Amino acid sequence: MICIEHDGKQPRIHPTATVAPNAVLCGDVTVGEHARVLFGAVLTAEGGPVSVGAYSIVMEQAVLRGSKRHPCRLAEHVLIGPHAHLSGCTVERDVFVATGAAIFNGASLGAGSEVRINGVVHLRTRLPAGETVPIGWIAVGDPAQLFPPDQHERIWAVQKPLDFPGTVFGLPRALAAQFMPEMTRRYGAALARHAEDRVLASPAG
Repeated sequence: MICIEHDGKQPRIHPTATVAPNAVLCGDVTVGEHARVLFGAVLTAEGGPVSVGAYSIVMEQAVLRGSKRHPCRLAEHVLIGPHAHLSGCTVERDVFVATGAAIFNGASLGAGSEVRINGVVHLRTRLPAGETVPIGWIAVGDPAQLFPPDQHERIWAVQKPLDFPGTVFGLPRALAAQFMPEMTRRYGAALARHAEDRVLASPAG
């Protein structure tokens, strides 16, 4: 495995956990008892922690990212499928997130819920316990409303007030044409902190 110290914090891996040799764990990452992190997965704490609960599994090429505003936390007995992307969200126990799904900042998945292949749970969305997002569908709002992907106008009516630019980047949408230059400047400055990262010989137990 590739373990990296970031912002002075190192990954911590329970002795009973298994992490693939080419998985990347960066910064304040905790992998719990009997958890599994498979080949090519990336768990990166960008100012906020990432934690994987006991008996949870993060499959190939999945990405888990914690931010200063939004830690990424998996509870026990969670399965994250290949190529899924989870950023700054909370996942309660017994949840299944399938291949290619995307879960965004401030979202929460209730116990026993499912997000099926290529499903999306948008930012600040609360998926109730036991709820299912069908293949390719989008969940948005608190509590979540479920939409097929061809319902853009209905999705946007719920999504727009959730304020993606403000929630994720702390920028007003009113910046319009200046949004992308300002966002990339700020985000790039934050990511530049990785220049001080240190690859570790072995992870903390």
